[in-house]
Amino acid sequence: MNENNQLLSEAIKKEILRKILTKEALERLGRVKLVNPTLAMQLESYLIQIYQTGQIKQPINDEMLKKLLESLSTKKKGSIKIIKK
Repeated sequence: MNENNQLLSEAIKKEILRKILTKEALERLGRVKLVNPTLAMQLESYLIQIYQTGQIKQPINDEMLKKLLESLSTKKKGSIKIIKK
């Protein structure tokens, strides 16, 4: 039963993403998912969240998706400082 729920939620997520993303943006998201699945999941969650709160007024195109990706990836970048003793 749990697997069925997971498949259903995955199908709903894909349907929402098809509604709110242009074809090019959806293709880019697919490529990001291949290279960086964690970032893609974060982006999908964010997109679904703003869709559910009614913040999306028009389909998100490739350029807008790039900007969202940049903002998500820059939030995660940290600096690592190596100190030699």
